[in-house]
Amino acid sequence: MSRARQPPLVTGISPNEGQSWTKVTIRGENLGTGPADLVGLSICGHNCLLTAEWMSASKIVCRVGPAKDDKGEIIVTTKSGGHGTSTVSFKLLKAEKIGILDQSAVWVDEMNYYDMRTDRNKGISPLSLRPSNPLGIDVDKGKFPQKDMEAMFPGMSGDFTGENFSATWYLIENHSGTGFEQLRTAASNLKKQATKKNEGSLAYVKGGLSTFFEAQDALAAIHQRLESDGTERVEGSMTQRLENVLNRASDTADTLFQEVLGRKDKADSTRNALNVLQRFKFLFNLPLNIERNIQKGDYDVVINDYEKAKSLFGNTEVPVFKKVYAEVETRIGALRSLLLDKLLETPSTLHDQKRYIRYLSDLHASGDPAWQCIWAQHKWILQLMQSCKDEFINDQRVGAGAVDPEGGARPSALYRVSHTASLKRGGSLRTPRSSNWRYDTPQQVQFVEKLSDVVIGQLPNFWKLWISYVNGSLFSETGEKSGQVEKSKKNARQKQNDFKKMIEEVTHRLVKLVRGALLPSTLSEAELRLYGGWESKAELTGPWITQVINTVRVCHEALAALEIPNDLLQVIQDLLLDLRVHCLVVTLDQSGEDVKRLAEKEDWVVDNEGITSLPAQFEHSIVQMLQSLKEPMDTKAGEVNVLQLEQAQDRASELFVNIMKVFIDCLEKLSTLKNEDVGASHLSVDLASPDRFSVALEEFSSTPEQRLLIILSNCHYLEKHTFLNVAQHLEKHSFTETDKITRASMEAVKELDATLFEAYIERKADPIVGSLEPGIYAGYFDWRDCQPPTGVRNYLKEALVNIIAVHAEVFTVSKELVSRVLSRIVESVAEEMSRLMQCVSSFSKNGALQARLEIGALRDAVESYLTAESKASFKQALESLPQLQSGADKKLLEELLNKFKSSMHLQLTCFQPSSVQPLKR
Repeated sequence: MSRARQPPLVTGISPNEGQSWTKVTIRGENLGTGPADLVGLSICGHNCLLTAEWMSASKIVCRVGPAKDDKGEIIVTTKSGGHGTSTVSFKLLKAEKIGILDQSAVWVDEMNYYDMRTDRNKGISPLSLRPSNPLGIDVDKGKFPQKDMEAMFPGMSGDFTGENFSATWYLIENHSGTGFEQLRTAASNLKKQATKKNEGSLAYVKGGLSTFFEAQDALAAIHQRLESDGTERVEGSMTQRLENVLNRASDTADTLFQEVLGRKDKADSTRNALNVLQRFKFLFNLPLNIERNIQKGDYDVVINDYEKAKSLFGNTEVPVFKKVYAEVETRIGALRSLLLDKLLETPSTLHDQKRYIRYLSDLHASGDPAWQCIWAQHKWILQLMQSCKDEFINDQRVGAGAVDPEGGARPSALYRVSHTASLKRGGSLRTPRSSNWRYDTPQQVQFVEKLSDVVIGQLPNFWKLWISYVNGSLFSETGEKSGQVEKSKKNARQKQNDFKKMIEEVTHRLVKLVRGALLPSTLSEAELRLYGGWESKAELTGPWITQVINTVRVCHEALAALEIPNDLLQVIQDLLLDLRVHCLVVTLDQSGEDVKRLAEKEDWVVDNEGITSLPAQFEHSIVQMLQSLKEPMDTKAGEVNVLQLEQAQDRASELFVNIMKVFIDCLEKLSTLKNEDVGASHLSVDLASPDRFSVALEEFSSTPEQRLLIILSNCHYLEKHTFLNVAQHLEKHSFTETDKITRASMEAVKELDATLFEAYIERKADPIVGSLEPGIYAGYFDWRDCQPPTGVRNYLKEALVNIIAVHAEVFTVSKELVSRVLSRIVESVAEEMSRLMQCVSSFSKNGALQARLEIGALRDAVESYLTAESKASFKQALESLPQLQSGADKKLLEELLNKFKSSMHLQLTCFQPSSVQPLKR
């Protein structure tokens, strides 16, 4: 099975040789996709993974361990590529062992050595008599506490140059693990050193043996002469003369060799100075090298040189070295200040921050640079957030608005920071917008998005810096840095509460700034002075608030992905809840305003059921509003379901009922429109009755009565269909209390329907009813004195024609209303006929026959629309008439009724039930 990536290949290492713990840079190809992908690193066979620092897929930095092999390959192992290869090698340099008689490259103080040849003071290192390894074998230091050794050997020491030297102490301390054969070798080395020392002294004596004999003879002759002359120091004695001779010889010698000896002393001094400069040029050149490397930014080189100088000359007593080392410390102090300034400089990347903290730690800077950096970043984030608000407030006051950076205007510093942060995250969190987006979007929405970009761009690095501070990864993982790691962890534990307060301050600042822009009523007056100041002329609509909710959600998700504790992010969840409730209320309020404007869209065009487009527009408006609420009302992880909050439920139900009543009020206002306020319209007729209409569409100017019918038809449709559909939509979108909303809506529409229906009946029934009595008594008609009936009189025919006209008007608008309207009109006519018949004191035979004929003709004509009330009225009218006595009268009455029905057959056809059902929409 082939791997997804190629095996690692090391093509270079710098430096390519050095001692243990040398810091090296490894370069190559396919060195891993990240720190977690690097699982193995060996140099010369030694595992160096603990000190490895993965920089990129082509670069790794680490320190070489104490490998056994002098020269070996560099092998990198990754999860993605497996075991790698190397085209280069590293040479491990072993530390030189200095024996007793070997020259040392370490500078030591030269103090007061007596030169017997010249009788002059010369400097010689006292450590030249102190060999580093007197036994000449490898030192294997044991881990024995100093206190235990002092207890075992009281008053003794392991220093072989001391007067109280203890050989046992020295062997335990330096050769506790050395084998017996090696100790025998050590004993042999000591014997050789002693023999060589003795042989050197003997050869010196043999070489000057003749001189010793001559000196012996001279001293013997002087001794004899002194014995003969006596030992007193008398003027002219031999002792005095000998002293004089020796003094003159000394003065003569000094005169002869003073210049030579002076030149020799000067040459020795110059040679010693040159030797010192040559041997310790590292120290003398160090201040200049530090300055150069600082200018080049090679801080690693400076730190390594400083550590080396500190270990060699940190405790020196040599004046010249102390002076140079003091200058080095001055330069290092300036470097510490420079690095601290760079560390606290904003904005900066997390990588640079870690790098500067590690440098300051290696330079043993005072204080806690990591915590100082965390504090500075915290203040920087707060400053960015406040600057974001101030920038938008100022733009709003001058009316300029936020300018697109691509439009030619100079982008602000805040834009550059947020834009950079967005690019580092891999792009914007939102989809690209048109070039005029900033001019169309409200200032508050732009502000929340920019504020979110600032938080998302800065807070993750801030949190990662803290995590690195807690786990100690800001420092090298080598052994000598373990103390710093433990110290960092201890400091982090002590400052956890302080950091928690920082995160709380950032999240609270974010929430209060958003509230100041969108929910100012949720802030106190003091908070409004700090976080408010928006001059909002119009409240944001639901879609813009939804966009703000999505922005805040994205911000919360980004912070939650960092594993920030939920209690620190709860304030953002509270903000989201308030924004969602606010969005619900604003959207419902706005929907009420939109519904109120639907009356302007009424065109009075009806379909074959007498319904205009108004109910459909109302339902569509509700559906659109619910669709716009779907996204903000959806419950994301950790959020509260807004529609399950009792207060939100009550408020939503109240607003929905208000929307329904607003629409009903619109219908009521439409019913009172005057003719001049209504333009010509088109009335759609029933296509199922082509025999009665030659066209399917005719242009007309609707009358007030027709508008009443259209609105009645709409009310009927609302009650039977629209309000039920709206209830289903509400339940589909998880809104509660739909029964309450539907019940209130039904009551309101029924109330309007009853009012409008009574108004229409009053307009249509009153003229018909009012024409009955004058028509009955036209021509001085008298029920007690009248001719035999020959047919139905004209007044009744006119009443029927008027009822037919009402039927035609209602039928043209809505078939559903025909039965209801005609039944009510028939009731009024029957009631009036009953009243008129009961008011007649007496009837003649012909008058009774005429009355029965007209009442029967009217009843039979409108039989399809008779109700219990109208039937009772016709019954009362007939009962008030005298009964027919003869069969001839009954036959005459039947013939006259048939004649009437035959003559008005065409007109009365409209009263028959239609066999064709109306088309459904």
